[in-house]
Amino acid sequence: MGEKIVEIMDLTFAYPDGTVALENINLSLERGSITALIGQNGCGKTTLSKLVNGILRPTSGSIVVGGLDVSGGCPIKDLVLNIGYVFQNPDHQLFNSTVYDEIAYAPRNVGLGGEEVDSRVREAARISGVSESLFEESPMLLSRGLRQRVAIASILSLRPKLIIVDEPTTGQDRSQSLEVMEFLKGLNETAGNSILIITHEMDIVAQYASRIIVMKRGAILMSGTPAEVFSRPDLLMEGFVKPPLATRVAQALDPSGAKGAVINYEGLLSAFA
Repeated sequence: MGEKIVEIMDLTFAYPDGTVALENINLSLERGSITALIGQNGCGKTTLSKLVNGILRPTSGSIVVGGLDVSGGCPIKDLVLNIGYVFQNPDHQLFNSTVYDEIAYAPRNVGLGGEEVDSRVREAARISGVSESLFEESPMLLSRGLRQRVAIASILSLRPKLIIVDEPTTGQDRSQSLEVMEFLKGLNETAGNSILIITHEMDIVAQYASRIIVMKRGAILMSGTPAEVFSRPDLLMEGFVKPPLATRVAQALDPSGAKGAVINYEGLLSAFA
C-alpha cells in the first residue's frame, strides 16, 4: 500500500432529523490514485464526498486528507487548498463574467498576489485544455464540455491534493465521456492529482479506476481493484450494481470463473477468442 491521501476512521453521519446516512465507515485512499465510488442512488456516495470535502461535518469519527483533519472544523482556506470539488453540473459553480475571472477567483480569494494569480490561471487553463483565447469570454456561453473544463481549472488554480468529481460523464455521449475521463487521467498522471469520482458508468469505472469502493445503505459493501470487485456478482447484486457488459457476458459464458476476471471487451476477446 502506498502513502495515504485520505484516511477515514469510524465515520458516522446523521441528519438533523435523526436519519443515519453513513455508519461506521473505515477506508483510506492512496495518494495518486483514481478511485471510483459506486452504488445505487441514496446509498451515501454524495454524503460521503461532502464529508471528505468539509461541506458536512461528521456526527462521529474522523477524516484526514493530506494530513489535514477535515472533521475537526479546520479553516476554510486550508480546506480549499487541499481539496477541490467539481459538481455534477458545472453551471452550479460558474458565476464570474469571464473565464479568466472564474479561474482566478479562488487564488484571489485566499490572498495570493497579482503575478502569482496570473501564473496559476494560465497554468490551470493549460492543464485543463482551456485556450487563453477564451479568457474574456463568458463561461456560460461555452459548450458543456468547455464549461466543465473551466470548472476544473477553477479548482486546479489552488493546486489541491485531492479532486472529487461528481458524475463527470452525466449528460454526455460516449465520445464526450471518454474525453472527460482521458482529461482526468492526464491530470492524475502528469500533475499527480489524486482523484475520487462518483459515477454510475461501470464501463468508465472498469477502464479508468485503479480502485473501486462499493456502497450500500450508508456502509462500505466491498472495495478492491476493478478485477476484484467485478468478479463478485453476488455482492454487486446485493448493492444493486451491474458490472460492465463485457464482464456479464464473460460470467455467462464461464460461470466457474476459470477464465479469470474480465472487465472490458479486450479481455473478453482474449479469454474467449
